[in-house]
Amino acid sequence: MGLEEKLPSGFLLTTVEGLAGYARKGSLWPATFGLACCAIEMMATTSGRFDLARFGMEAFRASPRQADLLIVAGRVSQKMGPVLRQVYDQMAEPKWILAMGVCASSGGMFNNYAVVQGVDHIVPVDIYLPGCPPRPEMLLNAIIELHRKIQEMPLGVNREEARAAAERAALASTPTIDMKGLLR
Repeated sequence: MGLEEKLPSGFLLTTVEGLAGYARKGSLWPATFGLACCAIEMMATTSGRFDLARFGMEAFRASPRQADLLIVAGRVSQKMGPVLRQVYDQMAEPKWILAMGVCASSGGMFNNYAVVQGVDHIVPVDIYLPGCPPRPEMLLNAIIELHRKIQEMPLGVNREEARAAAERAALASTPTIDMKGLLR
C-alpha cells in the first residue's frame, strides 16, 4: 500500500493498521476464475436478490492486475494449474484467494490424476468455502469472514512476521495425503 515505506523502521500505530484494514476491506475488487458449476452460484451472488454491491464488489474484474480478490470457483485441472498460478502472480499486493466449492478446496468427487486436489497446492488460500455448489448466502458469509480477516491484518514488519509464521505452520502441518477420512 506504500504506507510501510513511509514510516521509519517498522514503527506503525495500531490505529493506522485499523484504518488501513477498514479501507482495504471496503474496497475489494474480485476477479473471477469460474471453472465449473460454482461459477453459476458466484454470478447469482451479484444479482439484486443477494446484492454483492453492498460490499463494494458489484463489478468483477476481467484483468488480474485490477483485482485483489481471486475467487476460484470449481475444479482445477492439472493443465489449468499453471494458468491459475500466472493469474495469481499478476495480481497486485495485497491479494486474497477464496476457494469456492469442494472441488476448489479439496478436489471434490474428482479424485483422479487430472484434477488438482485443492488449489492450495498452487496458490495460498485465505478462505475455504465448502459446498457442491455453495449457495450465494454462503459466499456472502465467506466474504464477510474475509473482511474480518483483512480488518485484523497487520502492516509492515508485523505483516512479514505473520506471513513467515503462517508459512512455517503450513509446512509443519500434516500433508493432505496422510490425513485420515479423506477419499483417497
